[in-house]
Amino acid sequence: MKIRINGVILLGLVLILLENGVIPWLVPPSWSDRLLPHLNFILTMFVAGFAGRHYAFLFGLGFGLLQDLLSYGFLIGPYGFGMALIGYFAGLLAEYKSYSIGIFAWAVVVFGALLDSIVYFIYKLFRLTDLEFAYVFYWQVAPTALLQLLIALMMYVPVRRLLIKASLSPGEDKPE
Repeated sequence: MKIRINGVILLGLVLILLENGVIPWLVPPSWSDRLLPHLNFILTMFVAGFAGRHYAFLFGLGFGLLQDLLSYGFLIGPYGFGMALIGYFAGLLAEYKSYSIGIFAWAVVVFGALLDSIVYFIYKLFRLTDLEFAYVFYWQVAPTALLQLLIALMMYVPVRRLLIKASLSPGEDKPE
C-alpha cells in the first residue's frame, strides 16, 4: 500500500495544534489531569498499519519529541521514545496480521496503555513522580486508553481514505 506521507505530516501538525490548543478547552477542568488523549499517537498507529514500521518509528519519534517540547513538562524524550518504540512494534504487528479494524482497536487500547505506562516508568526512574502505578493506571491510563479508542474509531474511515493512495489494478487505465 502506498501512503500519502506529506498528508500524514500535515495532519500530524494539525492534530498537535488540536491536542494542545482545543482539547484542553473541551475537557472539563476536574478531568484535565485524567483524560489526556494523544492524537498523534493514534495517527502513529495508522502510519504503522498502512505505511510500515520504519515510517511509524520515525513519525512517532518526531511527533513524540514535538509533544515533549510543547506540552509535557519535566523531561524531553519520554513521549518521543515511547511513541517511536510503539510505532515500530505496531508496524511489526501489522506486517504479521491483517490490519483490520478489530486489530487496530486492540492495538490502540493496548499500545495506548503501554505508552502512558512507559512515560510513567521513565518519570518514576528519574524520581519525578511518587505516585503508585495502580493509582496512575486507574486514574489516568485506563480512561485515556478508552478515550483514545473512541477517537480512533471515529477517525478510522476518514483518515484511512486520506492516507491511502488509490492504487490501480494491473488491468485498469489511469483516470484523467
